[in-house]
Amino acid sequence: MHVEDLLRLESLDLTLLWGSPPLLAREISGVTATDLEDPGRFLQRGEIVLSGLVWWSAADEEAKTDRFVAALRDAGAAALLAGEETHGTVPEVLVDACRRHGIALLSVPVHTSFRAITDTVYLRQWGDLSRRPADHYALPENVRGELSRLLADGAAPDTLLTRAVAHLGAPPCYVLSATGRTVARTAAAPPLPARQAARRLKAAAPFAAAPASTTLRVDPDASPYGQWYLHLPGPVDAPPRMLHEIAEVFAQYRQGLLRRRAAARVPAAELLDLAAAPRPGSALLPAALRACGLPDHGPYTVIAVSIGAEEGAAEAGAEALDEVLRHLPGHRFATARLATGGAAAVIATDSGAPGAEAPVPGAPCAGAPGDMVARLKGLWPTLDACDDATLPYGGISTPAAGPQELNGALEQARYALTAAVRAGSADGTAQLTAVEDLTTLDALLAGIPADVRTAFGIHALGPLADDTNPSHRMLLETLDTFLAHNGSWARTAEALHLHVNTVHYRIGRVELLTGRDLARLDHKLDLKAALLCR
Repeated sequence: MHVEDLLRLESLDLTLLWGSPPLLAREISGVTATDLEDPGRFLQRGEIVLSGLVWWSAADEEAKTDRFVAALRDAGAAALLAGEETHGTVPEVLVDACRRHGIALLSVPVHTSFRAITDTVYLRQWGDLSRRPADHYALPENVRGELSRLLADGAAPDTLLTRAVAHLGAPPCYVLSATGRTVARTAAAPPLPARQAARRLKAAAPFAAAPASTTLRVDPDASPYGQWYLHLPGPVDAPPRMLHEIAEVFAQYRQGLLRRRAAARVPAAELLDLAAAPRPGSALLPAALRACGLPDHGPYTVIAVSIGAEEGAAEAGAEALDEVLRHLPGHRFATARLATGGAAAVIATDSGAPGAEAPVPGAPCAGAPGDMVARLKGLWPTLDACDDATLPYGGISTPAAGPQELNGALEQARYALTAAVRAGSADGTAQLTAVEDLTTLDALLAGIPADVRTAFGIHALGPLADDTNPSHRMLLETLDTFLAHNGSWARTAEALHLHVNTVHYRIGRVELLTGRDLARLDHKLDLKAALLCR
């Protein structure tokens, strides 16, 4: 990998401050993060240097900056990557020093972590190293050979991880998913609850020499919901390149897993298409369920997910849904994108069924559908934490007794999803809503599409829907207060600081303009619903 390759990566968003073409063509041998004033003795030739510029201040003499850059030149550093976070920008005096000493200088924006740069360099280097002679590897040749054989034989991830770190003294080690699910762990690593693991991933510091813990991304090209991490909770005496090579082993394992899951999405999409049909064929559904590895008898629960309308959102939704459902041992499921947008899954509660994923040691086993819903709600914040740029919304149906009820369950899940999107959009939070949560009129109406709600409000309120008219706004306020006080004239007058006769007059005007009789319960409900739909 060369210095100029870093500038081409949009995910890093680096900016070139100075550097001639020959300097940008220099090959990167490694990465060192430092804020020492004189880091020369710790650098290897060809490394890029990451610095947050904590060592520099505006009051410093130019000579201090010159000594720092001269140390990089003497050590043969490939480039300096300076962080903008400490000072808000990269000082001009540093640019001048790099120009004098012939060191390429790149600025690192606040939103790009040093860990992301380090992971990118080492994981990209793995691809280059795999085409070089064996002495360029950090992992011993016998370990690489064994891991290659285990990958080819389809070994379990626990076995791969145990053998990969055995020559390091078998330290506690995990491979964790983006939501904190334990994909693999060594015998020395105790069970790690998903929420605790997710917090560790969120707080992981950039890779550094002899850190208190080490967390590396397995695949830099994975989506936020599909990412895996190699996590060592304690210090480990191993070169960074060796740990990145171990991470690459799991990148290869993950790619094989993704290919198998992609193949499974084909029958899952066919199942969901059948379930979405107005009259699902009685003979086709059981066969479609079996093709997905699901039993042809219930109960089933359907969950629908949306992560926005952007391109690729449906695939991201399917990946997010697939990830969160893998926290539920004992439940088999089929996940696919929906033809109408978003993604959905059919879940069967069938503990111990052939083909079900084995439970993670120490993880609670899901049981009844109600327990499953509660667990999903508890896991939703970990899914939300995967990507700061999106908000995942979900809707869950009530249990469907058999295949013929899947159509209704899918409709329920979509309805609950619409309610979740409406609630989440109002307060800016990710939401997971179950149909059983829709126990109020407001919650029930939240699942109705926005254009239908608007149309109902306009037609039910009649002329009052035009709230640009001050008189109509006054009447709407009186109606809302009247209904909130259960039709009590006295309490409404007191709340609005009006005479009771004024309240009678205004409600009479409301009845005249809407054509409703507020002495009738059904007409009160109509207008209450219309107010909620505004």
